[in-house]
Amino acid sequence: MGELKKTPLNQVHRALGAKMVDFGGWDMPVQYSGIIEEHKAVRTKAGLFDVSHMGEIRVKGPDALKFLQKMLSNDVSKVKTYQIQYNILCLPSGGVVDDLLVHKENDNDYLLVVNASNTDKDFKWFLEHKEDEDVEIIDESPETGQIAIQGPLAESILQKLTDVNLADIKFYRYTYGQVDGVKCLISRTGYTGEDGFEVYCPQEKTVQLWNKLLEVGGDNILPCGLGARDTLRFEAKLPLYGHEMSEEITPLEAGLGRFVALDKEEDFIGKSALKAQKEAGVPRKVVGIEMLERGIPRAGYAVKKDGKEIGFITTGSYAPSLDKNLGLVLIDSAHADIGTELTVSIRNKDVKAQIVPTPFYKR
Repeated sequence: MGELKKTPLNQVHRALGAKMVDFGGWDMPVQYSGIIEEHKAVRTKAGLFDVSHMGEIRVKGPDALKFLQKMLSNDVSKVKTYQIQYNILCLPSGGVVDDLLVHKENDNDYLLVVNASNTDKDFKWFLEHKEDEDVEIIDESPETGQIAIQGPLAESILQKLTDVNLADIKFYRYTYGQVDGVKCLISRTGYTGEDGFEVYCPQEKTVQLWNKLLEVGGDNILPCGLGARDTLRFEAKLPLYGHEMSEEITPLEAGLGRFVALDKEEDFIGKSALKAQKEAGVPRKVVGIEMLERGIPRAGYAVKKDGKEIGFITTGSYAPSLDKNLGLVLIDSAHADIGTELTVSIRNKDVKAQIVPTPFYKR
């Protein structure tokens, strides 16, 4: 195993006493003061996340739209300038290479934000599938820093450092402006179930902006690690690559059908397989469960109905906002109705659970 990659904030995390872990080859903070405290800060005030490990890939040129329509599941032609669209990169089998966000600069220029552990794989995938299209594909990740500020007080805290009227940035939109004197891309997407912003800046300015946000946020903001990021996104049923979707789990099984434009004219990679899956009836489904007995369902644990294995946990955790033990499970569609009682195999014991509506949490 090679040396872990580090974000520009690595030394800052260590100075703040963060507990560091290997996350997809990156040395990242899992927690600072504690996962539950950080989780609750985001739900009630604001939390600051280092997301500089995420990948940024630019696709530009006269055939940029044509190329993205071939590569991505959603209909990119519907995206307006400075709008963001959630998208899925599929295998010919319908399985998932990655999920990502498309930012439209103009008809010939798009910025894709991809998962950290998949950046190299995605970049290679794009290059391998470039045929005669007149496009340039550039990995801008090394020079880009990214910080996410999330929570009900995110707007008022960030507003102290910028002349951009943040209220004008609608959900899944972005703009450019100065933050503490640094030219940044400011977007409003989030991955926590709360309101919030992402600030993309030159890598060498990341530490300055991180420190300044913590300073102006004062008692209303906490630095947050990957632990809270996971419990927050899980409560809001926001999918995580490698858990709710993967090379073996299609977007239709993951419940992401609304991001798969089977009706767009272009044949995107995986379209025929996904069309066939939809027509035949999607065999498995990601649903939410609540434990009826003591025990936390962890990723990979088997799920049974009447003693027969019908699926597995994709993500499971204690949910701090709800004070419940909950899980997301991929199970046979025949058993996916709300109210169905199941069991989860926790340390060789079958523990009772029930299918419940999702998302578990809505602000």
